[in-house]
Amino acid sequence: MKFVAFFEELTKDDVLIAGGKGANLGELTQAGIPVPPGFVVTSKTYDKFMKDTGLFPEVMGLLEDLDVNDTRELQRVSEEIKDIIVSTEVPEDIQTIIIESYNVLCQRIGREDVYVAVRSSATAEDLPEASFAGQQETFLNIKGAEDVLKHVQKCWASLFEARAIFYREQNNFDHAKVSIAVVVQEMVNAEKAGVMFTAHPSTGEDILLIEASWGLGEAVVSGAVTPDTYSVDKATGELLDFKVGEKNVMFKREDGRTVKIPVPDDMREKRVLSDEEIAKLADLGRKIHEHYKFPQDTEWAIEEGKVYMLQSRPVTTLKEMEVPEEREIEEEKKIILKGLGASPGLASGKVKIIKDIDELDKIQAGDILVTVMTTPDMVPAMRRASGILTDEGGVTCHASIVSRELGIPCIVGTGDATRKLKDNQVITMDGAKGIVYEGEIAAPKEEEEKLIREIPPEAPLLTVTEVKVNVSMPEAAKKAAATGADGVGLLRTEHMMLTPGVHPKKFIKDGREEELVKILVENIMKVADAFYPKPIWYRTLDAPTDEFKTLEGGEDEPYEHNPMLGWRGIRRELDEPEILKAEFKAIKRLREKGYTNIGIMIPLVQHPDELRKAKEIAEEVGLKPHRDVEFGIMVETPAAALIIEDFIDIGVDFVSFGTNDLTQYTLAIDRNNELVADLYTEGHPAVMKLIERVIRKCKEAGVKTSICGQAGSIPWIVERLVELGIDSVSANTDAVEEVRRTVARIEQKIMLKAARKLIG
Repeated sequence: MKFVAFFEELTKDDVLIAGGKGANLGELTQAGIPVPPGFVVTSKTYDKFMKDTGLFPEVMGLLEDLDVNDTRELQRVSEEIKDIIVSTEVPEDIQTIIIESYNVLCQRIGREDVYVAVRSSATAEDLPEASFAGQQETFLNIKGAEDVLKHVQKCWASLFEARAIFYREQNNFDHAKVSIAVVVQEMVNAEKAGVMFTAHPSTGEDILLIEASWGLGEAVVSGAVTPDTYSVDKATGELLDFKVGEKNVMFKREDGRTVKIPVPDDMREKRVLSDEEIAKLADLGRKIHEHYKFPQDTEWAIEEGKVYMLQSRPVTTLKEMEVPEEREIEEEKKIILKGLGASPGLASGKVKIIKDIDELDKIQAGDILVTVMTTPDMVPAMRRASGILTDEGGVTCHASIVSRELGIPCIVGTGDATRKLKDNQVITMDGAKGIVYEGEIAAPKEEEEKLIREIPPEAPLLTVTEVKVNVSMPEAAKKAAATGADGVGLLRTEHMMLTPGVHPKKFIKDGREEELVKILVENIMKVADAFYPKPIWYRTLDAPTDEFKTLEGGEDEPYEHNPMLGWRGIRRELDEPEILKAEFKAIKRLREKGYTNIGIMIPLVQHPDELRKAKEIAEEVGLKPHRDVEFGIMVETPAAALIIEDFIDIGVDFVSFGTNDLTQYTLAIDRNNELVADLYTEGHPAVMKLIERVIRKCKEAGVKTSICGQAGSIPWIVERLVELGIDSVSANTDAVEEVRRTVARIEQKIMLKAARKLIG
């Protein structure tokens, strides 16, 4: 894999090397969305830096036995690690890679020393399974190769910001397995900028929510201002409602630096966006939502009338929530503050006003944190609080996003909460309505003994068709299980096997097979524990050759013009059976520990002999297919679909459609090629015909069918699959609820249609 990749070389599937931010900028570029050009210094470069300088064991040693709830000690260790990374000289070969890439970018743009934004893109950030705001650093208006290099190094160091260390510990992410990429992107010298959600981030309402302020977007994202808020009908582009915020400050470029200046008096309460600009943003918002098939949180900027998109990430906080009815608030209670409801829920507690980061220890469990605006460094304290109140900010600022992810009430843009309220004053806040009441308000009768943070969810929808979840990172298994999914339809092994930085074949060659097996056992067990006794389908290794190249021991990997069509999946593992044996040994060991819920899924099969040989290898290690473990295949090639009967004859317990590859191979379209990207569609009649054929043949033979590719999130395709009798649909973590609702609606429609037919 390259140490540097330009946006046009990346897609959303490249999270492991480009991080969430970098992968999505590549995806937007490929989709024809206006994105300022740039490149990503991949996570492999960071890994190489840490390895070549010998810093990795030193840093991991400092993190060992660290109590992240001790705020002062956490900050001390964070600063020490960052100082070590920033002060270490970058090896010359890495310097050359970064400097040359910046020079190429300048040549493409046609100017010398282009201003760029240098932005962290952690490989565990902005993933559906692990999304959290503001963990790492962004640097704006950086100019010149030497400065770019210096700020790339600062981004690497920011992987160990106190807030990032805390978050990983709280979510059981292994520090040793999280890496970081860095985005270097042409800087838009914005006259106006902001954020846009393609669905309401708090209520899930199907509208576009746009926030805007003057200058660079930092004012909105950081919560330094209360921005304008525009609600737009997604279908028609009609402006439904807007509120002009008081924009007291703005960020702009002056003398090559990013400065914060007062907004001129005549602009502070002036509407930022024209109707024409809203229409342009709405059009881009619709296109992005349709492309991802899921609500997105985006950043945008306008320079000289042109709209640019700067980021897109999934909205990970949507959930069905009810807020207390008006009758639950006693009418005589005095309203003392109003603001923007940013995260629903009702909370009572003591006010703790935070004016400086050093005061965070004041926040005890159940307190209401009140501040001008939260910063990422406040996240540990925010976790202890029962609610958040801020003077500034809109519903897409840091406080809002983090509160929704933590599931606690939040009200922003109150204007003067820090001045009107007093420390230890008892208040009640309604995060849905944006209202703060004096005193403590009793919770509903059945919850009298505790404060309400969130109304309990409705009874889960029951569907005949199982709705499962895809898991890429074992550390995110608990969050995935919390969706109520019926199991794991796709457990990818790539992350757990490649993250140690050593080629799996080198483990075996060096006599360290046991170490590799242990890595697999420990990681798969995290998922098995979270879901037991629900089924988990483990897909054996399916990484293309370019992902092995930069691993220790990957020097001899062959060059392939198109690795996606090359030596990957089962075809590689049959050539190097020692890797497959290690995987089967890990599954056998888990089986012996009592984990009977794990199934094996073989990727990229195109001939029944591949399935037969894989079974023989399983037998060699003492793992008996169908008796000890369910054995299935991925249907990703037209060949597998066209001769599915031959695979059934050899014996399969289940099949799962990988529609991303099946579409690519059926239509002869490279989905990473922008020249033909508009022809790529999972709903093509040929793709659907292959899927229908497989489901029909499998039903006849009593073989379970599932889908884990992108098509499983497209409602009309899901409807067709449910009608055909598919057994399960597997989606990403934050799409499980929506997919289940879709499946339930379709099943009800089918039953209604059948009932009407009987009556008729």
